[in-house]
Amino acid sequence: MSTIIQRSPAPLAMLVIALAAVSASADPLPGRDKVKFDQQPMNQTAVVGQIYWGHDELSTAYAPIGIVPTNYRGDFMADDFGDTLNTPVVHVKFWGSYLNNTDQFGHIQKFLIAFEQDVPNPNPLGFSYPDPNATIASQIVTLGSLSPQSGTFTEKAISPGGPPLNETLYEYNAELAVPFSQQANTVYWLKIVALVDHQPTIQPGPNAPLPQWGWHDRDYTIKDTSASPLITPGEVQQGVAASGPIWHFQDDAVTGKVDVGTFINTAGVQQVQNVTQFLPTFQPTHYLDNIDGPQGISQFSKDLAFQLFTTKVPEPAAVSLAAVLLAGVLAGSRRRVV
Repeated sequence: MSTIIQRSPAPLAMLVIALAAVSASADPLPGRDKVKFDQQPMNQTAVVGQIYWGHDELSTAYAPIGIVPTNYRGDFMADDFGDTLNTPVVHVKFWGSYLNNTDQFGHIQKFLIAFEQDVPNPNPLGFSYPDPNATIASQIVTLGSLSPQSGTFTEKAISPGGPPLNETLYEYNAELAVPFSQQANTVYWLKIVALVDHQPTIQPGPNAPLPQWGWHDRDYTIKDTSASPLITPGEVQQGVAASGPIWHFQDDAVTGKVDVGTFINTAGVQQVQNVTQFLPTFQPTHYLDNIDGPQGISQFSKDLAFQLFTTKVPEPAAVSLAAVLLAGVLAGSRRRVV
C-alpha cells in the first residue's frame, strides 16, 4: 500500500501541470483568454538609432457632477480592426496617458467602449471612418477588480515615458459586461472615450484642473499577425523606415466630437443611452515627427494601441493528455480504496 500511496501524487501533480498547460495564460484573466487582434503600444521604440515614446490623442468627454441622467461631451478617438475569428470580444486591453500629466487632477473612473460599423473609402470625406449612425454595441466600464463579464477595468502605470512629452504610459484591462459578437474578416471600429464628471463651474480646456486622457499610438515596427488577411488592404507595410517596415492596418485612426448620453437602470448602474457623433468634425490622424519617429513619419497614417481578446478553446492534444492523466489518478484512487 505504501508504494501505491507514494506513486499517486505523481500523476496528480502531472494532471495539475497538464491542466495548467491547457489553461495557462497571461493577463487579463488567466486560463480564459486568447488574443484575436493585437496592436502593441509605442514605448521606447528604436527607429533609425533613436528612441521614441509615442504620443496620445485626446479621447475624453466631460459632464457635470450630480446630474443623472446626463450627457458627456468631448473628443473621441477610434480605430478600425478585423480578425479571422467568429468569436466574441470579451476583453479589451488598451494603452493611454494623461496629456501634460493631468493625472494630478484625478484618474479616470469610467470609459465608454463602443463597437461601430465601417464606412469605407471612397466616400465624400476621403477616408474610412466609424459610421455615426451605426453604433453596434456600447457600454460603460468602471474602475474595479476584474472578473468574467464584470464591466470593470484596471489601470496600471507601465512606463514613465520619455522626451519630449515625458507622459506616464498606462495599461488598461477592460472586462466587457456584454461581449461583442463579431464576424470574421469584417472591418469594425473600436471607440474608447474616458468619461469625466466635473463641477459645472469648471470648463474643460487645456488649462482646466481636470484629467485629460489620450489613447496611445501603435508601435508600427511590430506586425499584427492576427489581423485578417482577407480584408483589403488590411495589415500592410505602408512604408519603410531605415530600421525596418512601417506596419499599418486598413485606414487612419479617426478623431472627432462626441456626445454620450447615459441613464441609470433599475439596478442603479449607469448605462449608455446613445452615442451621438458629429460627422463634419471627423478627421484622420497621423504620426508626429520627432515624437513617433524621425522627420517624415507624419506622412503615415496612425494606428492606436489595443488588443482584443476572446475565450480560449483548449488544444485537443492537451485536453487528451489531461483526460489520460485524470483516468490514471482515478484508477490509483480506486486501488487505494481496495
